[in-house]
Amino acid sequence: MTAVPSTTGDQLEPIDRTITQSQVEAYAAAAGDHNPIHLDAEFAAKTPFGRRIAHGMLTLAIVSEMLTSAYPDNWASGGRLKVRFRAPVFPGESVHVSGEVTKVTEKDDARTAEIAIVVKKDDGEDVITGQAFVPVD
Repeated sequence: MTAVPSTTGDQLEPIDRTITQSQVEAYAAAAGDHNPIHLDAEFAAKTPFGRRIAHGMLTLAIVSEMLTSAYPDNWASGGRLKVRFRAPVFPGESVHVSGEVTKVTEKDDARTAEIAIVVKKDDGEDVITGQAFVPVD
């Protein structure tokens, strides 16, 4: 079993994914978010984006997948996120999700890792940036 990232400088195992329109449609159905910016090509063409975009939370789910993989015992029960959505993801684009432990704090005999989170597109544009905070043993 791989050690849990708990030291400043530790890298989380990155995830690369290509977002498809069928994933966007499945997410819309699961979340009940049927905003036409995600589903209707004709409607989306008239927006400033010029085409359909993926739900931001669909992309953020990949961040949660990375954190769940790195912290299987602690992410779901005590982790939290503070992120900023910086750019849309269009169906067909790939995203690269990464994380690095930037600080470990101790308070009342509990240790918490602060992880810098970055989601980038192939061209290097930031999609999501922020921090995750996860209790570590």
